[in-house]
Amino acid sequence: MIKLIYEFEVIFSFKLQLTLLPMIKPIITLILFLISWFFWPKTNHSPGSEDPFSGITMCHSNDDMAQFVNAPGFAAFHPSPVAFDFQGKGSITTFSTPDGQQASGYLIKASAPTDHWLFVFQEWWGLNDHIKHQADVFYEDLGGKVNVIALDMYDGKVTANPQEAGQFMQGAKEDRLQHIVTGARLLAGPNAKIANVGWCFGGSWSLKSALLNGQQNIGSVMYYGMPVRDVEKLKTLNSDVLGLFATEQYISEAIIKEFAANMETAGKKLTYKIFPAVHGFSNPSNPKYDEAASKEAYGMAISYLKEKFGV
Repeated sequence: MIKLIYEFEVIFSFKLQLTLLPMIKPIITLILFLISWFFWPKTNHSPGSEDPFSGITMCHSNDDMAQFVNAPGFAAFHPSPVAFDFQGKGSITTFSTPDGQQASGYLIKASAPTDHWLFVFQEWWGLNDHIKHQADVFYEDLGGKVNVIALDMYDGKVTANPQEAGQFMQGAKEDRLQHIVTGARLLAGPNAKIANVGWCFGGSWSLKSALLNGQQNIGSVMYYGMPVRDVEKLKTLNSDVLGLFATEQYISEAIIKEFAANMETAGKKLTYKIFPAVHGFSNPSNPKYDEAASKEAYGMAISYLKEKFGV
């Protein structure tokens, strides 16, 4: 009798365990997870030690805009430009580049001979009519006293498709881009005094052009372009820089502050403002541009350029 009762208890206990097992398993899993999390090695970050570029997947050097092409949401800040009937003041001109090729740009010549030149750098779409129109605007607001050239950095490629624009920007070779800028400087002549302005991709090239143009450079206006990080390069700048930045995660506040610190270390002046507006807020090709922020930013840009050219 006792043996029968014992066997019954064993069988009942086993069946009870099988019944409770699905309920107990998640609890055991949670306990094991908490134990492993508690004992997992932690990385200590001291304030200010974080690299502002650490969250960016680099497909190019970390001081050009092409690294952001595949970033989630980046293309959304670049709505496709709307076509319009453009009748410009200038014309397309071609010039030789040091790599034995030809380059081109949209040129509006000053009303009288002058060595003052403004290099205008396109967005990621290429040299479209919106950039040409903005070159006309700069020309007019500088009193027709400055030669203005919008450089074709993609050698004729233009698009209104964000995916294709991203491919163009990623496919652009740094050496070729430098040769285009150098060729434009040779076109302007050895006595030319050159200022630079650009947006996004062109914002980066406004600064790079200022570096490439050496003693002939007199200024750079960067609209939310990726800064050059190399302090030794920044030490060679022949001018100050005006930075017009957006509130964004790409050219973030951390990156901008790093740039400001690098410029200070290099002994160069940076004047900048971070506008409460998204990336691309003032792009000439942006049909959803921020009118108020764009007006303020352009006021700062044209005042800076007038001072540089003395007009």
